[in-house]
Amino acid sequence: MEFIQELVLILLASTVLGQIFVRFDMPAVIGELLAGVLLGTAVLNWIRPSNLISVFSQIGVILLMALAGMESDINLLKKYFMTSFCVASVGVILPIILMGIGSYLYGVKPLEAILIGIIFSATSVSISAIVLEEKHQLHSIAGITILGAAVVDDILSVIVLGLFTTFSQGTGNKQPTNSIMINTIIQLLFFFLLYLLYKFVPYLKVFFLRIKNNQIVNIISLLLIFTVSWIAEAVGLSAVIGAYFCGLAIRQLESYKKVYKAVSNIGYEMFIPVFFVNIGLMLTFKNFYKELGFILIMTILAIASKFWAGKYTSRILGLSKSSSDIVGAGIISRGEVALIVTQMGYSSDLLSENIYSSLIMVIIITTILSPIILNYFIKKANSGVD
Repeated sequence: MEFIQELVLILLASTVLGQIFVRFDMPAVIGELLAGVLLGTAVLNWIRPSNLISVFSQIGVILLMALAGMESDINLLKKYFMTSFCVASVGVILPIILMGIGSYLYGVKPLEAILIGIIFSATSVSISAIVLEEKHQLHSIAGITILGAAVVDDILSVIVLGLFTTFSQGTGNKQPTNSIMINTIIQLLFFFLLYLLYKFVPYLKVFFLRIKNNQIVNIISLLLIFTVSWIAEAVGLSAVIGAYFCGLAIRQLESYKKVYKAVSNIGYEMFIPVFFVNIGLMLTFKNFYKELGFILIMTILAIASKFWAGKYTSRILGLSKSSSDIVGAGIISRGEVALIVTQMGYSSDLLSENIYSSLIMVIIITTILSPIILNYFIKKANSGVD
């Protein structure tokens, strides 16, 4: 019964605080994170991380990444492939270099420094998409470039994470054998399996059309997501890789919107809030003032690396100055993927407690600032200043 009480508190606090932030045009995820901070050891000390909370959290991660895959528009990527690919590639590489070097010079261990770079290589486009839609910029050249780049960005970030997970020590992911070469071959075969899955899923359309019950379609989709995630872990990769690419495959179904809605309802009504609250539960303000300089430096680098990557790459590729500024501002936001990788690094003993807490603070700050920066450049573009 203790877990049920904790679950009631988690869902109540995350819902209330999430809605408060939505009222102020901020992402609900910030409120969910703060709910964990308030309920955890940092403030009230009512709830501590536990195995059951961890299980719910892991399910939340898998569902979240599957939804991210279903949101990724491959056709949009094909249409603006070159611009999107270049913006996304530089947007992944530059943060890894700048933040990796910056954190290393600050005294962070090399492996931690690399992981910090990977954490901030990912972009959360959902927040930018809301601002772009509200300002009628979603289908502009800048808006399409941002959305297309987000697709490539997510794929590249997930692949980089998978490679890091494979070759780093102490990641918590058990490798299938003691041979790095054999493990690599097995994992390459897994990616080939994902490719076959991507090609095979559209043929399920005929089968699904014969099924009158939508629940069965949703159950089969969930079985695919969890099975592929389980296989990913079995071959020594992260479950989020399997979930993400499975979501990409499901996206091809005509009924994917119904599946997305069902998975979204299951995830966001229970498991995903627990994931974000669980991150907040592990946050502490121990040595906060001591780490304030690190937080400030990482925040500046996090914003600058993405903004420069988007701005100058799109400018070189022919976009106007105002559109390039919007692209740069549109890919600043971190979010779910960054939080997932941070949590994975901490739970796998790759990040110390102080670094973990500092990085969560940086992600929260950049997530809050990104829509403000994007809104500024959209207003500047609409005013005719180029």
